[in-house]
Amino acid sequence: MQCSIATHPVWRNVVFRSSCQWVHVPACLPRRVRPAPCPSPRMNATISHVPQLTEAASLDTDKDAPLREDIRLLGRLLGDAIREQEGAERFELIERIRSLAVEYRKAANANAREQLTALLDGLSRDETISVVRAFSYFSLLANIAEDRHHNRRFRAHAAAGSAPKAGTMRHAITKLLEAGVRKTQILDALAELDVVPVLTAHPTEVQRKSILDAQRQIAGLLEKRDTPLSEDERSELEDSLMAEVLTLWQTRMLRRQKLTVPDEIENARSFFAITFLSEIPRLYRDISRLCEELLGAPLPAHSRLLRMGSWIGGDRDGNPFVNADTVALACRKNAELVLGWYAEQIHQLGAELSMSLMLVGASDALQALAARSPDPSAHRQDEPYRRALIGIYARIAATMQALVGNAPIRHAMGEAQPYRNAEEFAAELNVVEHSLRRHHAGRIADQRLSLVQYAIKVFGFHMATLDVRQNSDVHERVVAELLATSGVEADYSALDELGKRAVLLRELASPRLLYNRFAKYSEESEKELAIFHAIAKARATFGERAVENAIISHTEAVSDLLELLVLMKEAGLYSRSAMSLQVVPLFETIEDLRAAPTIMREFLDLQLNGQPLPAVANASNVREVMLGYSDSNKDGGFLTSNWELYKASRALVALFKQRGIRLRLFHGRGGTVGRGGGPSYEAILAQPAGTVQGRLRLTEQGEIIASKFSNPEIGRRNLETLVAAVLEATFQPEPAEQAQLDTWHAQLERMSENARQSYRALVYDTPTFADTFFAATPIAEIAELNIGSRPASRKANRRIEDLRAIPWGFSWGQARIMLPGWYGFAGAYAAEDAAGREQLRAMAQAFPFFRNLLSNMDMLLAKTDLAVGERYFELARHVQGSQEILATIKTAWQATVDGLIATTGATGLLAGNPLLARSIRNRFAYLDPLNHLQVELISRHREGATDERVKRGIHLTINGVAAGLRNSG
Repeated sequence: MQCSIATHPVWRNVVFRSSCQWVHVPACLPRRVRPAPCPSPRMNATISHVPQLTEAASLDTDKDAPLREDIRLLGRLLGDAIREQEGAERFELIERIRSLAVEYRKAANANAREQLTALLDGLSRDETISVVRAFSYFSLLANIAEDRHHNRRFRAHAAAGSAPKAGTMRHAITKLLEAGVRKTQILDALAELDVVPVLTAHPTEVQRKSILDAQRQIAGLLEKRDTPLSEDERSELEDSLMAEVLTLWQTRMLRRQKLTVPDEIENARSFFAITFLSEIPRLYRDISRLCEELLGAPLPAHSRLLRMGSWIGGDRDGNPFVNADTVALACRKNAELVLGWYAEQIHQLGAELSMSLMLVGASDALQALAARSPDPSAHRQDEPYRRALIGIYARIAATMQALVGNAPIRHAMGEAQPYRNAEEFAAELNVVEHSLRRHHAGRIADQRLSLVQYAIKVFGFHMATLDVRQNSDVHERVVAELLATSGVEADYSALDELGKRAVLLRELASPRLLYNRFAKYSEESEKELAIFHAIAKARATFGERAVENAIISHTEAVSDLLELLVLMKEAGLYSRSAMSLQVVPLFETIEDLRAAPTIMREFLDLQLNGQPLPAVANASNVREVMLGYSDSNKDGGFLTSNWELYKASRALVALFKQRGIRLRLFHGRGGTVGRGGGPSYEAILAQPAGTVQGRLRLTEQGEIIASKFSNPEIGRRNLETLVAAVLEATFQPEPAEQAQLDTWHAQLERMSENARQSYRALVYDTPTFADTFFAATPIAEIAELNIGSRPASRKANRRIEDLRAIPWGFSWGQARIMLPGWYGFAGAYAAEDAAGREQLRAMAQAFPFFRNLLSNMDMLLAKTDLAVGERYFELARHVQGSQEILATIKTAWQATVDGLIATTGATGLLAGNPLLARSIRNRFAYLDPLNHLQVELISRHREGATDERVKRGIHLTINGVAAGLRNSG
């Protein structure tokens, strides 16, 4: 979902963009102009590189009246809070800055720019903090109002019977039926659908959980304003809103300490409590009802449809704080939450199912279940459903105590045996359901009970499948030490690839273990082996779905996969007849992606004692391969990255189809376009035909999790969009005949190579580029910000190669240059002749992959602001060649814009999305002060300012800019 952009109505003459319309918000607070200090010479350079955005017509209609009202209210409340807490003079200062920023952006008024610069440069440190906090909260509150209006408009469209929107299941099924797909084919596809969003904790979520919680409270109160209220009730609600806004203002925006892995585990759990536990079962139920309506049959009972995964607590690649304890903690905490949720739902069911045998019958199985209940009350002897549910509650309470060591807050009525597994729990609820349906209470069974049943199918006793991940280099070192210590191979790492395979296959064929408990091993080896033992214990305790996948980062050879199998064998997770975990190679760099088909072919060809390597138990002949966007982008640029991923996907699907094995691709998508992000619906439909086939895993990373899932209604729609897109993509044909595809592919191959050369010439072949990047962006300050448990770089150096892709993209976003999302295209386009460019125009219309690539690039080019970027490059003036690098970036940006427009035939950037174009333009005015102050504070900090307020100010601006940019920050 693309997040729309809002400005804050606490000020005069604000133009606000809703998800549907533009709203002009009149002034609601007085202002007094504060004289500006003398102009600063720092920003006297002419600024000409600003995005060429297409104008959007004003669309101010009555349907946005509720949004305008919400905006006015929140603006007034925030203004009151600022004046009350900071004083009238501080409020007026903030208003003056806002008005000058808007005036400059609206009319390119040079005088307004000079006054704004002078005013910002003249701020005291305390004033700076207030201004940064104010502008950050303006964006947050306006976004809350807009999200609320988005929900409001979605409901209005549904109530009016409007045509189903793209990204909904109704649209997907209707589209397939209209295309001639048979109902039975769609039902069969739904039976096999397997969509798994995987939450990951990357160091880009800058908002504290307390801030997110306050925003949710405000959103909830706004929703209540849509119900009929008396004057007293409306006044009371406004008082509650004021209290929440004031709480937000008085809550510290920044973390005082760096997040720990347990903190990240707890943060992720909050989204299950808020959204996933309630909304995924509802989505299952609603899709089943939709299937009955449109396809004549409910959702197939065994459909897995949508499940949740997580890396949080198990992803140890480059994170020294992930270990066996965090694996155990993540699994235990997940189980604790879902078991507690079950207990609460069963208690509610017991209160609701009050049927009496004096009025309705019950099945023998249900009465037997009631007879086993520990409920002694004579008052409920004729209420078998309640008695049965009291017994079920006692068992789930006992299960919770047995598995996690805690009992639900509400005590059970008596002792009971814990459930052996989630299937046994589901079986007893099935008894309740069948009895209800046999005795004319199917409508009752379709309410809470059906939701709990769907929840058990999705969440089991584990809630989310925890993936574990480690770098292949670590696996190799541990295996080498095990082999050397046991006397099997003195120097395993010195062997060539075939030699390594031979040694590893012999070990996999042997029944003995390598680890000797009397020997001394390195700390690294002990830690890694402990993790595999923790995995085995978690699976035995919470079920096999607790941990299913072991991912190998930086997979370069077949031996990388075999090394993981050897380590699994040490913990009983691999035997000659079966393996317990999916061994998932992650191909990340350009070279790794190119090698992926060959590596997987050779791995599938391996034999052990004349037989293929064993498959994963209960995996339905499915093998998984993960493709990474972030590192491939950093390695070769966005065009080459996307093209190499496209080619690797096609080649892998063809290979697995030839071998009769079902492939599930795991896409490591980031939040930003530069890390594989962008709108999920379009991205899934842009996948090569035949590569989805009903199975898809994809990461939901760091900063995007809150924007997608902190609001249950919006979270539900995002989840539905994933399922709908996968269903549509499963039936999507090739976009053209093979001869035409071959022509397009050949051209993209040529463009990819030219784009890669252009990108690497700047990023890797320019001698001072790395020094310029570290000086001209807030990368060093981002590394200090307490926004994640993982270091910003894999190694303690300033090499771009070793920098993590997440802070790489995040830093360019803060500087408003967005380089990872567009650089390289200009070089590729320039190398095309007239015929090639004509072919590109045809591809932009007919080739979904290329069209989506251009659409994402269009958005990032529009969000790029080189006028602001110039300010950041002033921080790098001491680096030789930095200004030449800036000039190269400017020239490339303009050439990229020109090439994009020539290819799409558009009249300007975002011509096909004028509302977003207008939205971006208006947001710039509210980001400008934050970016300006960030540069100023970084300059002071790097010049030796030791005042803690300077560092705090930098981190606040990072927070504010990220909040403003959302899916590209």
